[in-house]
Amino acid sequence: MKTTAIRIIGIDPGLRRTGWGVIESDGVRLSYVASGMVQSVNTDPLALRLSDLYRGLISVLNAHKPQEAAVEETFVNENAKATLKLGQARGIAMLAPAMQHIKVAEYTPNLIKKTVVGSGHAEKKQIQMMVQMLLPKARFESADEADALAIAICHANHRSSPQALILAQRIALADAR
Repeated sequence: MKTTAIRIIGIDPGLRRTGWGVIESDGVRLSYVASGMVQSVNTDPLALRLSDLYRGLISVLNAHKPQEAAVEETFVNENAKATLKLGQARGIAMLAPAMQHIKVAEYTPNLIKKTVVGSGHAEKKQIQMMVQMLLPKARFESADEADALAIAICHANHRSSPQALILAQRIALADAR
């Protein structure tokens, strides 16, 4: 029985730089497709920056045609203003695929790290090293891209979990409305 490959985009949201990584998973094998960053100009008004991120992500989605998306959940830090801005960028990262009728899953930073590295408290260098081992053909220039690929890898490993299936059912019900 042949397994159909699924194309997944992982998105690491950020207001300045949003990393993205596209992989294909056939159930046991992972293949690198592409990765990059969508950037906004620091000095532009917030609305324009969010618009730039949205348009950039839509362009990536149109170019690579993923069937599923995964986004990192926001962690709350000491700076409430920075957390709020990151949350807005995360909203764009979820909205862009949702507007294209792509199922969007969310994963905590600790689960992503545990899935890819084996430790929920792994450092950026460890994530980059493991992404390179799991996707030998991957070429990424930043930690944002490596993190996005790690998010996609995490989704490939957890997309059939009961929690992911419940989320998919909720999304299907919402789409039916």
